[in-house]
Amino acid sequence: MMDIIVAALLIIGLVFFTGGGVGILRLPDFYTRLHPAGKLDTLGSLMMMMGVAVFNLHNLTLGALLTSLKIILIVVFIFLSSPTATHSIVDAGLRAGLAPWTKKERRE
Repeated sequence: MMDIIVAALLIIGLVFFTGGGVGILRLPDFYTRLHPAGKLDTLGSLMMMMGVAVFNLHNLTLGALLTSLKIILIVVFIFLSSPTATHSIVDAGLRAGLAPWTKKERRE
């Protein structure tokens, strides 16, 4: 049963990472590309790390429990630092004068 949960968490994390990669490739400008990079990669890392933490609890010992706790603390750090880093990158883009994408009308 635990293997199914681990596999599901890893597959869900892979789906989020893939969605983030597709969003980075398909979206038109710097600012819209940062949205999937910040949101989906953070959620993908949450799912992957939770899968690793659950897998680590296969042998329920004190060492395995402490290692899983460390993995969860890494996830908390990612959740705190990822939005801050994304905001800093957007702020740097605005200060550098990078204009947001606008849809241009086609004249025929």
